[in-house]
Parts: sequence; C-alpha cells; structure tokens
Amino acid sequence: MLDGLSAEMLARFQFAFTVSFHIVFPAFSIGLASYLAVLNGLWLFTKDNTYLSLFDYWKKIFALAFAMGVVSGIVMSYQFGTNWSVFSDKTGPVLGPLLAYEVLSAFFLEAGFLGIMLFGRDKVGPGLHMFATAMVAFGTLMSATWILSVNSWMQTPAGFGINDLGQFVPIDWWAIVFNPSFPYRLVHMVLAAFLTTAFVVAGVAAWHLLKNNSEPAIRRMFSMAMWMAAIVTPLQIVAGDLHGLNTLEHQPVKVMAMEGHYDSHPDGAPLILFGIPNAVEKRIDYAVQIPKLSSLILKHDLNAPLAGLDTIDDADEPPVAIVFWSFRIMIGIGFSMLAVGIWSLYCRYRGTLYQQTWLLRFSVILGPTGFVAVLAGWVTTEVGRQPFTVYGLMRTSESIGPVAAPAVAASLIAFIIVYFFVFGAGVFYIFQIMRKTPSEISIKNSKDNVTPTGVAIAPITTLANTNANQPG
Repeated sequence: MLDGLSAEMLARFQFAFTVSFHIVFPAFSIGLASYLAVLNGLWLFTKDNTYLSLFDYWKKIFALAFAMGVVSGIVMSYQFGTNWSVFSDKTGPVLGPLLAYEVLSAFFLEAGFLGIMLFGRDKVGPGLHMFATAMVAFGTLMSATWILSVNSWMQTPAGFGINDLGQFVPIDWWAIVFNPSFPYRLVHMVLAAFLTTAFVVAGVAAWHLLKNNSEPAIRRMFSMAMWMAAIVTPLQIVAGDLHGLNTLEHQPVKVMAMEGHYDSHPDGAPLILFGIPNAVEKRIDYAVQIPKLSSLILKHDLNAPLAGLDTIDDADEPPVAIVFWSFRIMIGIGFSMLAVGIWSLYCRYRGTLYQQTWLLRFSVILGPTGFVAVLAGWVTTEVGRQPFTVYGLMRTSESIGPVAAPAVAASLIAFIIVYFFVFGAGVFYIFQIMRKTPSEISIKNSKDNVTPTGVAIAPITTLANTNANQPG
C-alpha cells in the first residue's frame, strides 16, 4: 500500500496522522477545563448540588481526554528530531524556546494542579480546590497560546534573522511571539475548542433526554450547552471572518485555494459554494457560485479585484482540492451550529427546550462535529501553507531529515496500529461514561466511599450541606 512513496511523503502522512489524532484531545480538554471551572464556580456561588454533580461527571471524562492528549502529543516531538531534523535544526533557535516555555509555564501548571482538581476537594477545601481548577483551565489556555504562537510563526514569520548556517535566529521576541496571524488564530482556535466541548455536552444531554432521562443535571447541562451555541457561534463566525482577512493579507495563495480561484477576477470574484476542483485544467468544474460575493466578503466591495492561482508558479501552488473541501466542511459545520443555537433560543422562548424532539436529535448528530470542524480547519491551515513549512522561506522538501522510506513506512504502520488500539480503547471508555447519567456516577462514587466494615463515608461537601440546613 505504501510502495513507491518517497520518504518525504511518508513523513508527511505520519505527522498528519499523529497530529490529527492528537488535536482532538486538546480541543476537547481546553473547552472542558473551562467548563469544569465554571461548574465549580457556580456550585461555590449557589451551593446548588446540580453543578457539583455535573462537575464530578465531566471531570472523569476530562481526566481521560487530558491523558490521551499528553500521550498522543509526545510522539510528535520525536518526529521533529528524526523525520524533520533539518527543519528542527534550521528553526530551533526560534521555535525551541517557545516550545520550552509551553512546557514550563503551561504543562507544568496543568500537571501540578490536576491531582488537586480531580481528588483534592475534601482534602484542601473548596476555596483551594476552586483555585486548582481555575489553574488547570488557565494552563490549558496557556498551552494553546504557546502552541498557536509557534504554528502562527510558521505561517507568518516575523522578528527573525538568518545566520551563516542558514538557521532562523531571534531578533525581536515580541514580534516572534505576537506575529501577524497569532491573535486571530488563537481566538479562532480557543472558540473552536469551546464550541467543540459545548456540542459534545449538548449531544450527551440530548441523548439522555431522548431516553427520558430528564433529571435536573441533564437538563442543566443541555441548557448551558445551548447558551454556548447561541452566544459563541456568532462570535466564532466573526472571528473566522477576521482571520480570513488576515490570511488574505499575509497568505493570499492559501485564500485562492480556499476560494477555488484558479483565475484572477479584475471586476469582482464570485463566491463558489460547491464544485469539483480540476487541477489539470485549472478550473472548478460544475461550479455553483454567487457572482461577486467573494469580493464583497474579502474586500467589502462587490467590484474589488482578486488575484487567482494563475498569478503564481505551479510549484508554489497548494493542493487546491484538499483545501477547497476542508474549508467548506468547516464552514458548513459552523453554520449548522449557528442554526442550532438560534433554534434553541426559539425553543427556550416557547418553553419547549427539553421537549423539542428534532432539536434533541439534531444536537446528538452535531455532538461529534466540532472535532470534524477542528480537523477541517487545521487541514485548511496546514495544507494551504504547502509547499512551505516556514511560509515563503523554507520548503517542505528542504525540511526532511536523512531518513529512509522503508523506516518511515514501518513506523507509520506501527503508529496506526497502536493508536487505534490504545486510543480506541480510551474513547470507548469515555463513551461508556457518557452512557451513564450524573446521578448514576454519583451513586457509584458513594459506593466507592464505603469502608471494609460496610459503613458509608459521606463526602465532606454533603455533610456540610446537610449541617447547613439544620435549625439553630
């Protein structure tokens, strides 16, 4: 199956496979960590045990997702040192410190407080436990910040020089970290993580509501998820539009591929909704398009000229078909989420949020689509940057290390087998937890807190709430 492929192509497949597996876990854990912080804060503020029940339910899922994210990410660092050793050598003076800061300031923060968040409520008290939960959430956001800074620098390099060895060396760290595309990509990714988590929560809640499991915790989680869908999706669409305008300024070729503009349009470019990219004839076959709308979106002028791929060399052209379709998958899912958010507001107004069967069914369907949208967005970003690793300065063909194709093929096959077995088991276990209701998880926790003599140990939080309700 892998015969005839070059070491470069195999290395690209290998990194694409591992990073695709990896990205779904941080995208989930970033949003879920913030959700847990909100739940914990609401419980402290209201003393409503519904929030505590939801916290205990989702923290188990977070622990699994966080662990799988860490393990799946380790492999990529080894690939930088083997398959992409030339890239690491040339960009190491710039990217190496940024990745080190991510470990020191973000990962250590997450790891240091994770145990307290998961197991320490009854040992350190609710105040310090809330602080630990907030630090875990902050750590996930800090981790995203550093990683997005690294990747954004590869997209829009700034603040560097090149030494006699051909290495990129730092000149202005402020310009390196806060490179031109970084703010837009960070906001876009964090909002994507929040929406991914919101629709997973909504999907789980909707599934239970359809099975007539309408306990207060289930209704509460569905309501919170729908508020996120209604509020954050429009913000994400605005952020995506601003990101697109920034990409047009700094990476116009990527936008040409996203829009399917093989030809230049001096009098206004159409928005191509659908079609089949024809790389041989350099056109979009069977195009369904709206005249001049692309110019209006990108330039805010119906008649604004837009350059096409006919203005660049074929050697600098990204794989148009992949970028064209991944972009549309991301956009389609985004507008589907917006539709659900608006629909939920209408149902909430009518008082039928938990009884509208079709809204619940559609929420279940959209449950995993946040992950698909995140993957589609990253495919658009990374494939659209090709044929460069450092945009406009270092080609992918120049970044590959001295590795043999058979060795890369063997490790790729091993990764595929191990990843599907190990992470498949982890995801299966997460699904098993999601099949249970928060009350079932609470009952199991209560059974776990039993001494060998059979005497139940009541959690401190339960005793505190009980005593608070006593007279006098």
